[in-house]
Amino acid sequence: MALKSDNIFVNLPVKDLEKTKDFFSKIGFEFNEQFTDKNAACLVIGDNIFAMLLTEDYFKTFTKKDLSNAANTTEVILALSAESREQVDDIVNAALAAGGSPSNDPVDHGFMYGWSFQDPDGHLWEVMYMDQSQVE
Repeated sequence: MALKSDNIFVNLPVKDLEKTKDFFSKIGFEFNEQFTDKNAACLVIGDNIFAMLLTEDYFKTFTKKDLSNAANTTEVILALSAESREQVDDIVNAALAAGGSPSNDPVDHGFMYGWSFQDPDGHLWEVMYMDQSQVE
């Protein structure tokens, strides 16, 4: 039997929780207030997909390792699917308007289109659309 999980919770350290919450709210994301307080905010990405945005001090209570500085190093790229090319552009443009930084230029492979941005802490987010009818 293959291992499967019903939910995913990505934990990300953030320097300023209120600034980060404001940033993602401006893009159009919502938060689960049941799991949000002064140390953490539960960003709802999908029905079963969440990012726990944790203040750096609180994040440190979960690990013995040093925190990486996402502005200077990359440990992960969070990739989100979009329903269309237009939605990819809408999401990234909203992120840039909300104070995010450019990451990579848009990439167009015909059947697949993606674009990326950095959140205020430098975490990389890629938004991509794939035309399933073009995939063999």
